[in-house]
Amino acid sequence: MAGGPRAALMWTWYASRAAGLVSLVLLTTTLLLGVSGIARAATTRWPRFALNRLHRNVSLVAVVFVALHVVTAVLDGYVPIRWIDVVVPFISAYEPFWIGLGAATLDLLLALVVTSLLRTRIGLRAWRGIHFAAYACWPLAVVHGLGIGGADSTTGWVLVLTLGCVALAAIALLWRALIWSDDTREPTP
Repeated sequence: MAGGPRAALMWTWYASRAAGLVSLVLLTTTLLLGVSGIARAATTRWPRFALNRLHRNVSLVAVVFVALHVVTAVLDGYVPIRWIDVVVPFISAYEPFWIGLGAATLDLLLALVVTSLLRTRIGLRAWRGIHFAAYACWPLAVVHGLGIGGADSTTGWVLVLTLGCVALAAIALLWRALIWSDDTREPTP
């Protein structure tokens, strides 16, 4: 076999990197749609229910790509990442800080998914409180990607993609802060 066994498994490395970058774009889109929903941004072509449905669907696709990223990172085997390392922060033998940030992000993301599935059972107030974790989840994911990505993180197109996502998220969060300060009702995440 040309290239040996490692070359045959190289697809997992590429898949993990690609899924991580796609996850960044999808999580950024989810953040933007979430803030748009809070802002009650709607038009006749995009009513609020459509915006909420799009937010939910993009969120689900983001979770799938995060799962693909995690599974391929563990299966790659080039570095020692265990299954427990992806859910328990900062215990990995390989890059414990950066993998730990990824694990913390995954834990927050799982909390968001579970509580969203149980939203009617836990109540809107509890769901909103837990949903605030999204504001921590996104920057942790970005820092994880920048730190663990090595030289790939500073490759031109990856850096432009990451900085573009950061700029869009910063604008959305600024918009959110302005909405929150102008809102006389109870703030929602």
